[in-house]
Amino acid sequence: MVKRSVVAAVIAIIVIIAIVGAAAWYLAAPPAPTPTPTTPTPVLKRTLTISFANVPTLDPAVGSDEASSSAFVNLYDTLVYPTKTGEVVPHLAERWEVSPDGLTWTFYLRKGVKFHDGTELTAEDVVFSAKRFVTIGEGYSYLLSPYLEDVRAIDDYTVEFKLKTTFGPFLTTLVRLYILNKDLVMKNIKTPGPYGEFGDYGKSWLLTNDAGSGPYKLKEVKLEEYVIFERFEDYWGYVKPNAPDEVKFIGTTEPVTIRTMFARGELDITDQWQPYENLLEMAKLRGAELVYIPSGGMFYLMIHTKKAPTDDIHFRKAMAYAFDYDTVVEKIFVGSKPARGPVAAVVPGHDPTVPQYTRDLDKAREELMKSKYYPELDKYEIEYWWVAEVPDEEKVALLFAQNMEEIGIKVKVVKVPWLTVIDAMARPETSPHIVSIFVAPHYLEAGSILESRYHSKSAPTWEQNEWLLDPEIDAMIEDAVATIDIHERFAKYAELQHYIVDLCPSLFVFDMVERRVYYSYYIDWYAAKGEGVPVLGYFFDLRLIEVFPEKKAELFG
Repeated sequence: MVKRSVVAAVIAIIVIIAIVGAAAWYLAAPPAPTPTPTTPTPVLKRTLTISFANVPTLDPAVGSDEASSSAFVNLYDTLVYPTKTGEVVPHLAERWEVSPDGLTWTFYLRKGVKFHDGTELTAEDVVFSAKRFVTIGEGYSYLLSPYLEDVRAIDDYTVEFKLKTTFGPFLTTLVRLYILNKDLVMKNIKTPGPYGEFGDYGKSWLLTNDAGSGPYKLKEVKLEEYVIFERFEDYWGYVKPNAPDEVKFIGTTEPVTIRTMFARGELDITDQWQPYENLLEMAKLRGAELVYIPSGGMFYLMIHTKKAPTDDIHFRKAMAYAFDYDTVVEKIFVGSKPARGPVAAVVPGHDPTVPQYTRDLDKAREELMKSKYYPELDKYEIEYWWVAEVPDEEKVALLFAQNMEEIGIKVKVVKVPWLTVIDAMARPETSPHIVSIFVAPHYLEAGSILESRYHSKSAPTWEQNEWLLDPEIDAMIEDAVATIDIHERFAKYAELQHYIVDLCPSLFVFDMVERRVYYSYYIDWYAAKGEGVPVLGYFFDLRLIEVFPEKKAELFG
């Protein structure tokens, strides 16, 4: 008992000493420093600015130029997605079936895809988009309008297309059928309009709005200046981790403006229309790189075949033999490849055996002497238009005029704004003798170029100044694209290419490469590495581009 009391007393004394010691230390110790508040490191927005020849048209049933096509790829989705081989892979459609006769195609849609307003994409939206596409009849609609008989929704996730006739590249052309939100468009139609119960089909509203499900949605539009897209966070598909949060497409190619903006870091990827000297200067900037990207397009001198004197085949062939193609490739559009026929070499269905005109003044004079206009050449002046937004085209135009002077042909060179070119080419009487234009395939097959360039239905568009209106060519094109077997179809494309070269409705100058300067130091751009699909607009699938703003800050602060 006594022993237990002694132990307890000892423990109590130890506890008291510990408490007193702790108190003494607390009183003697200096006060802890007040924590200094820290400013969190700001999260840098991943932005990207790209220049184009014009501000994009935002209605996918209307536009078809480069800027517009690039916008569609990001604002909208398609049933299938193109690949470099010319084949397609599932996109909105997870799978599809085709009937034995090739006339009925059934697509099974991905479930849970959201439009930008949060509503679900269904088969009814596909039906609406397809019918709107062919009814409006602009842009890329010519790809489907001759062949589509009907389209209907089997259920919410199954849609059936019925064709009037077999169409070999049907699947491939669907990379241009962009799916719109039916309910949203219908809420914004204007009545009355040219499309009956559909009023204006939402065309006015879609000038400054989008109705898509793509990886980006429209944030801001300033007509004739720029558009801004922002990431759609509920996108169903794959997006790279460092894809841009916001992207600006500006519509200018003015060289001084582009060079100034690029040097300041206000522009990240240049347009492809800059003078070569400008590109070389910008490529000297720290972190910048000049790239050459094969595009599948071609640079043509389109010759009006229904206007004197270029309506004469011998006159056209004389020009073809007199032109100095090598100088264009070696000194003006450096990095491009000499053309061989009307289809670029990288496009499936191109025939490498097609002959190509080369400079030969003896042959040029020989052909000219066969022309019905030869005795009176001084009575005719060829009007040659070059597109104002592409300064290097002027060099080609002046070279052409100089070459033609050598064989006695007078040429008047005219600088014309792009929108004026488009308007004038809608009518044969306002189209010039010659206009220089780049054209790229709308889907990755020779039939795309052959149809858009030389079929009569494309005559009133910017893609054909030739005004061929040739029933035989039309029939050959229609027969080729109706052929299901790809080997037979490509053989027919080859025959067409030989026929067109012999007719000489165009000068096939060079296979196009896109020459651009971009800041490779902070941008990982798949197309610059040769991984892009050479279909117009698909070099700018923004979800597959990565931007590193912290590295940009190293260059520009």
